[in-house]
Amino acid sequence: MRGLGAILVAGIAALWLLPAPAPAQEIPSASGQAVSRASTSNVQYLFPEQVSIAAKQPATVDLHFRVKSGFHINSHTPHAKVFIPTNLALVEGQGMTVTSVDFPPGTDFAFSFSPKEKLSIYTGDFVLRAHLNVQPGDHLLQGVLRYQACDSNSCYPPKTIPVAVDVIAK
Repeated sequence: MRGLGAILVAGIAALWLLPAPAPAQEIPSASGQAVSRASTSNVQYLFPEQVSIAAKQPATVDLHFRVKSGFHINSHTPHAKVFIPTNLALVEGQGMTVTSVDFPPGTDFAFSFSPKEKLSIYTGDFVLRAHLNVQPGDHLLQGVLRYQACDSNSCYPPKTIPVAVDVIAK
């Protein structure tokens, strides 16, 4: 499903777009104490870090993510409005236009304690496809993935993780 609603070009997104610390670094928590970046997220952006595409032509960039084992996140189209959908907000830089983002379909899942209530979720690895049109040069595609992770017992507060790809258009 292509949806321009998944693309955010608002100034608020810029607050989320600070460069991500290196995986081994520590980052401050809300309490001000440092925590390992690996322990702060149940979803990880995997790759790519850099892509080369043809300038001035429609192109796609596959963004790969992984949901930590034992967890799931709601798909971008959950079956009920009470569930927080997964969303990708991308910021268009000068000379780069994001025309749409494709999300994979969610997998229907039901817990044993409520077998009739199906959830639309992502688990394991999943890929979002960003459609771009880029002018010649080096660009930075950046944004955030917003999701709510759950395990078999609880759902946790929504989180965001940064996404950044160097785009080289020739």
